[in-house]
Amino acid sequence: MAITRIGNIASTIPDDSIQNAKFSNIVQSKNIIINGDMSIAQRGTSVTGNTAGGYTTVDRWNTILTTAGTYTISQSTDVPSGSGFANSMKFDCTTADASLAAGDNMRLQSKFEGQNLQYLKKGTSNAESLTASFWVKSVKTGTYILELEDKDNTRKISKSYTISSANTWEKKTVTFPGDTTGAFNNDNARSLDVMFWLAAGSTFSGGTTLNTSWGAPSTADRAVGQVNLSDSTSNDFYITGVQLEAGTTASEFEFLPVDVNSQRCHRYYYTLLPLGSLNKYFLTGYYYSTGYIYCNTLFPTIMRASPSLEQVGGTNYYQFYSAASGDTFDDFTNTQTLNPNSAFFGNNSDVSGTAGNAGAVYCGNNAAYVAFTAEL
Repeated sequence: MAITRIGNIASTIPDDSIQNAKFSNIVQSKNIIINGDMSIAQRGTSVTGNTAGGYTTVDRWNTILTTAGTYTISQSTDVPSGSGFANSMKFDCTTADASLAAGDNMRLQSKFEGQNLQYLKKGTSNAESLTASFWVKSVKTGTYILELEDKDNTRKISKSYTISSANTWEKKTVTFPGDTTGAFNNDNARSLDVMFWLAAGSTFSGGTTLNTSWGAPSTADRAVGQVNLSDSTSNDFYITGVQLEAGTTASEFEFLPVDVNSQRCHRYYYTLLPLGSLNKYFLTGYYYSTGYIYCNTLFPTIMRASPSLEQVGGTNYYQFYSAASGDTFDDFTNTQTLNPNSAFFGNNSDVSGTAGNAGAVYCGNNAAYVAFTAEL
């Protein structure tokens, strides 16, 4: 998504024409990372007892956790002082795994569409280098691995960085050379993964040399030297200010207005009814027939693809209020139409009303939840 900021525009306008227009502070969105400041968390701010990873709290950040301990994953307000950040993403180990099996691993991952990466000129002689910059903090000092993976051409590259001082925010910069082999596909599918390794069994770290050049490496060379964040319940890991940009130097973090940041996240995930929304109306609809209600919602931005419905339901979690009476139902049983712009869905199992009557859907339980996902 391209974002342009234009400021400090000066011009001289003689003879009814604009001449010598001067433009400064014109910035094209440079950060490939979406929600790098960890400020958007549609799914919630904390999840406990996590053993399987997934998208849990902070938008656009997926955790891969394969039998490598148990974690509380949260959006934190612990941030580097004077940096301008309000949030970080935190991993707190609550059940340790001090002896990783070969395939055990833990990674923090963000995924990107190929059509947004064409300007990197990957696969050509003019391929751009990429520089990552970010703030990290952990009790666990030592070597960590940052990896880029080209999903279209099965090519990877890894670089290491070091957390030197325990419980201290440190800014890191890692530069990757441009890859002259294999272009990214120009579509809305997954082309690039950015992965912060946090733990790696011997399957991923048992090699002798870290894979620091683009290619199709041995799996064992992907995370050579990676510390095991899961080896103690005293361990934690914080990260914020993640930026990935073209070039060989890191610039200052590109802060976006919250509405722009939210819109970028909504392309992949949109929460229609957040948890804790008891007594709130959130949809309108009508009785298509006596036992069938249809509802419609427009998404705040065009989603990456036709999404899937995510929901939490239960006995009388929802109510369709029409003609001065309420008709309770448990969940949405029918997704008639889901497209990148809107959703047309309803219930055809629990309701009973008068065909043609309009109404509104009401949340009857704090545990109710409705969202749409088009994650890569």
